[in-house]
Amino acid sequence: MSKLMKPQIAPSVLSADFSQLGAQIDSIVEAGGEVLHLDIMDGHYVPNLTFGPMVVKAIRKMTDMLLEAHLMISEPDKYLKKFISAGADIVLVHASTCASVTDTLDNIHALGAKAGLVVNPDEDLTIVKPYLEQMDQLLIMSVFPGFGGQTFIPGVLDHLPKLLPLLHEHKILVEIDGGINLHTLPGLNRFGIDRFVAGSAVFNASATPKENFLNLLTQISHK
Repeated sequence: MSKLMKPQIAPSVLSADFSQLGAQIDSIVEAGGEVLHLDIMDGHYVPNLTFGPMVVKAIRKMTDMLLEAHLMISEPDKYLKKFISAGADIVLVHASTCASVTDTLDNIHALGAKAGLVVNPDEDLTIVKPYLEQMDQLLIMSVFPGFGGQTFIPGVLDHLPKLLPLLHEHKILVEIDGGINLHTLPGLNRFGIDRFVAGSAVFNASATPKENFLNLLTQISHK
């Protein structure tokens, strides 16, 4: 069964207005939000550059919400301590960026955070099987990492039903990121996903983050 009592929306601050970030985070808290997703990009592993530990530390001072840092960076082991010391509660890494996936996951745990693996759209979900004992979380990318606002790729979930019993057996939380919005969410309820990362669907000019967050919540349920 799922690790969570009910599915969650994890807003990605990459789409937020950083000039009003504190107020926008507060708006999410008012809506009952529990997790913020932090997209860390180095301009090397992906062709985009976002922010580093200093911004994570600033966000940590703004909120008590869980902070999950998705490290889209080369050689993540060099920076694990900095991001976790800055306040990341969960660290998600790509297997292809790790010299030893086992060592990276162990290092994250040793530094006091939860650890997860990320699977890109062109990777098979079964690549995580050797690491199930060490994982707390699986993040399935439903777009290619690097930029927000991309279109959802449905094929990434083709093999999830077969893998889900193993993930539940190991109490691994299942998360999806990419193209999540009011139109794509209803079709995802049958997959048993615990957490949905949403960026531009939460932070946009059409409504407040709180209103958008609550609208998204109405579209998800555990089946």
